[in-house]
Amino acid sequence: MRKSILLFLYVIQSCIIFGQWNITITDFPQNTPSDANIYLAGSFNQWNPGNENYILKKDNDGKYRISLNIAPGNYQFKFTRGSWATVEGTADGKVISNRSFIYNGTPTDLNLKIAGWEDISGQSTSTASPQVSVLSSSFFMPQFNTSRKIWLYLPRDYQTTSKRYPVLYMHDGQNLFDKKTSFLNEWRVDESMDSLFLTGDYGCIIVGIENGGSSRISEYTPWSHPTYGGGDGDRYVQFIANTLKPYVDENYRTLSEPRFCAIAGSSLGGLISFYAGIKYKNIFEKTGALSSSFWYSSQVYALPRISGGNDRSFIYLSTGAEEGGNQVYDVGRMKDTLKKAGFVEEQIFLNIVAGGKHNEELWAKEFPKMYKWLWKNENFQTNTIETPSLHFVFKRVGDSIIVKGLSENNFTYQVHNMSGQLITQGILSEQIQLPNHYPDSVIIVSVLEKGKTVYSAKVY
Repeated sequence: MRKSILLFLYVIQSCIIFGQWNITITDFPQNTPSDANIYLAGSFNQWNPGNENYILKKDNDGKYRISLNIAPGNYQFKFTRGSWATVEGTADGKVISNRSFIYNGTPTDLNLKIAGWEDISGQSTSTASPQVSVLSSSFFMPQFNTSRKIWLYLPRDYQTTSKRYPVLYMHDGQNLFDKKTSFLNEWRVDESMDSLFLTGDYGCIIVGIENGGSSRISEYTPWSHPTYGGGDGDRYVQFIANTLKPYVDENYRTLSEPRFCAIAGSSLGGLISFYAGIKYKNIFEKTGALSSSFWYSSQVYALPRISGGNDRSFIYLSTGAEEGGNQVYDVGRMKDTLKKAGFVEEQIFLNIVAGGKHNEELWAKEFPKMYKWLWKNENFQTNTIETPSLHFVFKRVGDSIIVKGLSENNFTYQVHNMSGQLITQGILSEQIQLPNHYPDSVIIVSVLEKGKTVYSAKVY
């Protein structure tokens, strides 16, 4: 009898810990292709839209069903026909929010309806503004021996002025500007920037790097996870810093100094942005980390202590109050960690968004707030490089730079390499001395007056 009772209690406990979640689609659009498979994608399977282990079976009654053995938790999910291009939507094909279900672990039946599909009656044309273009459909990444699509947003006055602009590098490029190419929905970065321009914003070049699909986890994580793997994040950041940034600075009118260089993303993209802003703080002095996956590795909390603070760095942290897990606690802990590492209150912004969930809708709303806060201390009107009244000529001779065009003004100078690292600085004279045997590579010489850049040029 005692063994029977213990066995009964064990069975009950097993049901509570890993119960069965039965999902039935009772109704779906009439225009659904007759040979279509319907898949379940969500937070429980890394949002894989075509995972064969999550395909629903069509029964004789015409309904689609799937049963999951899953632990209790707050789950988000959607139905697809095998890809994000064929994700479910409203009856007229518009985007819907993620479905959400709090599962308590007991056997549960859930009957659902699919109203429509995005690709059949929804968005079929690009929503990107005229300021958006594809910098390259196959930009080579030597760090990975592969290529990647790179998006580019240029300010509305880029073609009509000689201004130079700050640059913001962002991840998940296919989700930033165009609903047609987005994962679930777009960030509307181009619409936000166009609107800000109309209110007097100086402008910013935005470079969007598409994620690599199956390699996204690996590239966006600096450390390995026992379940999800990963750990190629440092090589990915090196690609941005040492390959992509020099190309952008060479081919577009940028303000190339670290104070004008930002990096931002969400979720794992927030994690890798934070990593870049801390470890490569001399390149990226502005960081936007939205809904960051700090849960991925505890090493992220040791990073600020190891790398130390930078009194020129600014970090924007945010998360939705309803994202689930420990998101709110994690970002609060990270702010405390940064302050212990030497950051002061003015360098960190923490925003907990009431009602916010882990999706593009939240990040689209956060983007303009993040953008304005990161650049709030910069007056770009006084940092325009091309000042008509000033003109210098720099000539590299061995480990020296010969300066011509020097006037009576009291100027200082800074010399950076193409990765944004400071090489030397001082009071400008007719000769700038570089470190002994400095390699023959492209460098940037900036002339400053009262701490503001008034002229800059590449020296070969």
